Amino acid sequence: MAAPALAADANAAAPRTADTAAAEPTGGGTPGLLTPAQSCRIVDWNRAARSSQRPADDAGGDPRLFLEADSLSGETGVALRAEGQVQLRRGRLSLQAEQLEYRFSDDRVRASGGVQLWRDQDYYSGREIELDTERAEGYFIAPRYHFARTQASGGADRIDFLGKNRLSVLGATYSSCEVPEGETLPWQLSARRLRIDMDANEGLAEGGVLRFFGVPILAWPVLSFPVTGERKSGFLPPHIGIASTSGVELGLPYYWNIAPDQDATLTPVVSLKRGVAIEGEYRYLQDGWGGTVHGSLLPHDRIRDERRWALGWTHSGGLMRDWDYDWRLLRVSDDAYWTDSLRGADSLTPRLLESQGQLRQRRTLQLGSIGEVDQWLYARAQHWQVLQSTLASDAIVAPYQRAPQLGALWRSQHGSLIGSLQGELNQFTRVQDGLITGTRAHLLGDIGWQHRDGGWQLTPRLALNAAAYDTVQPMSDGRTRASRVIPTFSLDSGWNFDRATALFGRDLTQTLEPRLLYVRTPWRDLAALPNFDSARLDFNTNSLFSPNAFSGVDWVSEAEQLTLGVSSRFLDAGSGAQLATLGIAQRYVMREQQDAPDGRQPSTGFSDLFAVGSINAIPHWSLDTSVQYNADSQRVERSIGSVSYTPGPFRTVSLSHRLQRNASEQLALGWQWPLRGPTPQLAPSPAHNAAQAAADGMAAQRRSNGAGNGSQCEGTLYGVGRLDYSLRDKRVSGAIAGLEYDAGCWIGRVVAARQSTGSSAATTKLMIQLELVGLSRLGSNPLGVLKDNIPGYTLLRDPKADLGLAPGSPSGSSGVSTLP
Repeated sequence: MAAPALAADANAAAPRTADTAAAEPTGGGTPGLLTPAQSCRIVDWNRAARSSQRPADDAGGDPRLFLEADSLSGETGVALRAEGQVQLRRGRLSLQAEQLEYRFSDDRVRASGGVQLWRDQDYYSGREIELDTERAEGYFIAPRYHFARTQASGGADRIDFLGKNRLSVLGATYSSCEVPEGETLPWQLSARRLRIDMDANEGLAEGGVLRFFGVPILAWPVLSFPVTGERKSGFLPPHIGIASTSGVELGLPYYWNIAPDQDATLTPVVSLKRGVAIEGEYRYLQDGWGGTVHGSLLPHDRIRDERRWALGWTHSGGLMRDWDYDWRLLRVSDDAYWTDSLRGADSLTPRLLESQGQLRQRRTLQLGSIGEVDQWLYARAQHWQVLQSTLASDAIVAPYQRAPQLGALWRSQHGSLIGSLQGELNQFTRVQDGLITGTRAHLLGDIGWQHRDGGWQLTPRLALNAAAYDTVQPMSDGRTRASRVIPTFSLDSGWNFDRATALFGRDLTQTLEPRLLYVRTPWRDLAALPNFDSARLDFNTNSLFSPNAFSGVDWVSEAEQLTLGVSSRFLDAGSGAQLATLGIAQRYVMREQQDAPDGRQPSTGFSDLFAVGSINAIPHWSLDTSVQYNADSQRVERSIGSVSYTPGPFRTVSLSHRLQRNASEQLALGWQWPLRGPTPQLAPSPAHNAAQAAADGMAAQRRSNGAGNGSQCEGTLYGVGRLDYSLRDKRVSGAIAGLEYDAGCWIGRVVAARQSTGSSAATTKLMIQLELVGLSRLGSNPLGVLKDNIPGYTLLRDPKADLGLAPGSPSGSSGVSTLP
């Protein structure tokens, strides 16, 4: 007799009554009947009390189960049937279907007819599912799925859910491409069986095949891969390279996740010209210290008939009481390693390989009335490996080795009084014969007074450069010991004026910033003394306003001179953005000076005129230039000029010209530009930073390519490159040219690079890469070459957005992810 009353309460659409009826059995212990309720839309079971022994739901999820349907029927505490637009929610799980049956005894749901399932943000759809809503165990027949993290989709014959973070998939396919029904996917990964364990960060694919436009390009019987952003041992995608010096190269990296704080990558490489090589990298990170060891070994180079190798090691760490240390080692087997473009010796100076180690401490001392004094103590050793050429015209001068270098530096500011003091002891050696080696102890000090008053400042300063030498070989005057002390007085003054103005209907703030520097340094005879680390500074704004015309310690230029410069900036009155800058500077030498140790010394009178300018006021355009002009010869001695046009993301062209009279003259052209297909029209605004502009551009690119909307991918072809041409030698000194094709779900890159390795030698490389968006990158990676050489180049995809089915790297494009 209780059943009709309960049915009436349910028909009255009282959620609390329906909740009670479903969650609590009747007093007699006999389940009551719930008749169809056509108007019932919501039934809410609060199961917290009777499921207290079961695992808690995901963080942030609601443990209750909610159900909506056009009609509900069943027995309280036994089973519930729902039909018509059924919607079920529990925690982060949501399910829709046409028919659904829920069993109270095992908390299990069986649904059919247009089934759609969301687990977190992942989506599944198919014809039939059975699932434990609390333990996330069950199966799905013939589902389609979409992973939100990778924006990729696939299908399967059957998925077995083995828990919230484990599943087994039969007949699985996977791709980030979407095409109309019946058309071939641009790329697809298929596997006979796929096992995924999120907790163990392990995926296992049996009978895996990767197809590109229906053509198998990679197959494996069993493949293990990571399924989260964590690292995992396993093989990485192979890389293929082509170089004029090595021919075709094929490498297959293996990543070893040794421990949370250690990993390694081992890569066998086969070169058709040179033979078999092995490359390796080991990384470690402990509390307070860490580093990387990398190397390459070619046991037998077929071309040179010898063993070739490269070895590098970087390490840094901290010690107690503000001490830290680091070292950097890089060595190769022979001088021709660079010209042969062998791997493992990447350096900003490829013919000068530096190895150095240092120990340093930084502390702040409290010295009574003087106040705070910053103190640095340090010890260093530096060694260079010089890769010389067999041609005398391509030879380079080897720098001195420095071991040891012991020093201390103190800096302090007390009110307007500023000062510093540095002392060092150095031992210099050199591999070339006939050059002076020995020991130098030097002391550098200065004291100044800074006076500021609004937009005006004045700083008189007295500096001292003292050095003592003890050489192994006699100096030109026969001595092996010598010393000298050189004082310098300078007076630096600057002003800053600004005014409101308008130009082309735009409110601006214009500044006028004159600067005046007076320097007096007496002459000292330095011709017989050794030069261990000094060289003349380039002529530019910084050197014009430097008291010394030389870097280092050994050479100090005689001076009685006055340098005058003035600059003006145009700022947007609203945002403060700098729209243009103009500047000019010139030095006046007041008295005749003796010859400098390098044989050059400015004559009395005015020096060359140096001018700089930059303009960013025109939308999408930027112009930068610097010019050194000689009034006596009435010609430009040196100049650098560049102009760039960037109307939007992935569209940039830059042209630069460099001239050094009687030495070199070069043109450089760089570009990234769409050649065919839809392009994003979103241009970065001044408020956008570079990262945001790139992200906006990638989003626009994805929309324009039809990615993710179910339409056929319509690709965009880009041209990329850089061309360096020597006008003096009338030859191409360096060239990069390539194509990038972005089809939305895959990107293809073909890039050729030619680099000069001497006055009459060059190497050429061909890099081919296939990037499967949401999976991995295959082939050789040209992105580093493009980013380093093309001004304004923008990646077509953020590598952090890739899934990384390749073990060891979240993006699947590099060997190792960053250690935590």
